[in-house]
Amino acid sequence: MERQISNFIRALRSSDVKVSTGEALDAARTVAMIGYGNRALLKDSLGCVLAKSETEKHVHDRLFDLYFAAAPKLSAESNPEKDQSSGDEASEDAVDKMVSLTEEGQEEALASAVERAAEAAGLNDIRFSTQVAYYAQQMVKAMGGEALQVRLLEALQARGDDREAEAQRLIDARRTLTMAARARAERAFEVFGAGETEKFRDDVAATRRLSALEAHDMARMKLLIAKIAKRLAVKHSRRRKKTSRGILDVRRTMRANAGYDGVPFNIVWRQKKKDRPKIIAICDVSGSVAAYVRFLMLLLYSMREVIPDLKAYAFSYRLGEVSDILDTNEFDGAMKRILREHGLGSTSYGQAWSDFAMNHETVIDRRSTILILGDGRSNYGDPRLDLFTGFAARAKQVIWLNPEGPSLWGTGDSVIPRYAPYCKQMSHVATLRDLERAIDAILTSYS
Repeated sequence: MERQISNFIRALRSSDVKVSTGEALDAARTVAMIGYGNRALLKDSLGCVLAKSETEKHVHDRLFDLYFAAAPKLSAESNPEKDQSSGDEASEDAVDKMVSLTEEGQEEALASAVERAAEAAGLNDIRFSTQVAYYAQQMVKAMGGEALQVRLLEALQARGDDREAEAQRLIDARRTLTMAARARAERAFEVFGAGETEKFRDDVAATRRLSALEAHDMARMKLLIAKIAKRLAVKHSRRRKKTSRGILDVRRTMRANAGYDGVPFNIVWRQKKKDRPKIIAICDVSGSVAAYVRFLMLLLYSMREVIPDLKAYAFSYRLGEVSDILDTNEFDGAMKRILREHGLGSTSYGQAWSDFAMNHETVIDRRSTILILGDGRSNYGDPRLDLFTGFAARAKQVIWLNPEGPSLWGTGDSVIPRYAPYCKQMSHVATLRDLERAIDAILTSYS
């Protein structure tokens, strides 16, 4: 019973359903109370204990139907390969038992044998679809497939109609066993491997250069960004909740409980005011950087519950605010409009800073993080350090994310080394994982 439920919980975790140790213990107690007899009751009960959202409930129900698929109870009868007889007689008897499992009316016995073979082959360790054939082969072997193969070869080498009929019977039996084992392996992959495969694909996508992504990658990237946004939101919401209480104020606590002989009925905490995150995102949307802007904006705007105070600006030559465009339009349409309205012209960081100083500088205050995404290539124009240093002095911090590698900073028309001294952090970002780390660090600075 414990192994059954623990394996089911492992399947849930592999599909990104968070199950704590306490919830796992609750699930085990639930199964101990109601047993496995009533399938519908078991499904509903475990769903109440293990699923904490509609999404998790959907995953739970799907995996429950796969994992607890109608399978017979394992009987105590001996396995064909473990018969107590010895020598050729035992082998012949084992093969006969295997073949009998494939006959009409023996479906339950075959399913029981397949389940025993699955456990012997360690099928629950399957992770990738490419392993299905391997585990199916191991299961057939565990059921005595080698002995069947030997007998089949003997029948094929012999002459006579009886031997040909025997060979055909063995071939049919082997095919039936193999198909049953493969079907069981495929079901195990859906339970234990599909989630792991998706995690592997997500890891590959998260570490792939954003500039190398193609149109067919966008659907996965949007889902991955949603997962990252949720993960960061949960992390930093918990962190703020944990730190909002402050630390114990011993003196005030003692005074507050003077009338109780010093027993601390009323606890007083010394609280330190924490700023809410405020991000001013300024993005170079010229051709060389546009691909990165799309993912940064999608990540930021997927986290509005954690970053309610967010303003976005875009420029190539002239800078303009794009917050309203992103707030009031479908994201892909908004990005097309932003690139169309602000992505043309010869890139000029000096002109962008001049436009920002003239029209938007008042949005900067002591809790503002100025987040800049750009390569710092300004076509040899004036970088307007006088304006940039003023922005940095008024803000909490300036974080610059550069799609170009550090080896290129300062080469050609790059003015990155001139801006770097006024930035708290100048980072190279090439992948979605880099963007996640950057946003995580910014939010951590407010906790």
